[in-house]
Amino acid sequence: MKHLRILECAPGLIAYYDGRVPDHRFAEGENWVDDGAISLGIASYALVSKNKALVYDTHVSVEYAAFIRKDLELRGVTEITVLLSHWHLDHVAGTEAFADCEIISTRKTLAHLEQNKAAIADGTFHGPPAIKPLILPTRTFEGEMDFTLGTMKLKFIEANIHSDDAALVWRAEDGLLLAGDTMEDTVTYVGAPQDFEIHLQDLDRLWNLNPSFIFPNHGDPEIIGVGGYGKGLIKAQSQYIRMLMRMRKEEALRTMPLQELIAGPLQMGWVNYFAPYEEVHAQNIKQVLESS
Repeated sequence: MKHLRILECAPGLIAYYDGRVPDHRFAEGENWVDDGAISLGIASYALVSKNKALVYDTHVSVEYAAFIRKDLELRGVTEITVLLSHWHLDHVAGTEAFADCEIISTRKTLAHLEQNKAAIADGTFHGPPAIKPLILPTRTFEGEMDFTLGTMKLKFIEANIHSDDAALVWRAEDGLLLAGDTMEDTVTYVGAPQDFEIHLQDLDRLWNLNPSFIFPNHGDPEIIGVGGYGKGLIKAQSQYIRMLMRMRKEEALRTMPLQELIAGPLQMGWVNYFAPYEEVHAQNIKQVLESS
């Protein structure tokens, strides 16, 4: 974990970030940690108020999660609650380190984890490393959920963006939004192209919150560490999804270079080009065409 960075992002918000380091790998050989997380950069977050913390995702391994817990305890935290942003492996891998804590998720996250628990535990779901034991959520919600963390008032928001079970954290007092994988820099990763219209509706719903500071799990540490992204990140995701939708009929868009396809958001500074997202973009196009 020599490249794990602790970023003091905003009042009461800490990011535990790894990745986007040349030649840095989690393990040798094919593995989901490097292919989907470390290569793109990944953060788990903690909101802290007095002696209480909300850990937003448990990172890519139990060792990473244990490090987060120890760091929070050294800061005086004695009570931890975990919120899972969604069910994908790089967000739930460290749950064992929080086995004695309340773990919250959307109802759909729990359903996905229950359905795939055996394959996740034996390493056959997206390959190694296995996550064993996988600790399941102890509390679920649908729609929205109010949550008090010390003196901090939060709202958990369910959305269908990237995956159908997303949970975001909204701190209205300063317009802070923890976005999970609903947004990424450079482009969103497509899980269900058949739900594009729902994705766009939910992105519009987040836009209407008028957030001032957006923190995605996959993004640039230089931006995350100095206050996060602006509202334009939402618009960048929406525009990219619309481009993917157009590819079903407009063949020329399928071969357009990614930097040209998202030239507007890049020029506006809403997102930044990061070369490993070329592979994500190619996978997205494949998903879209296969679903047509």
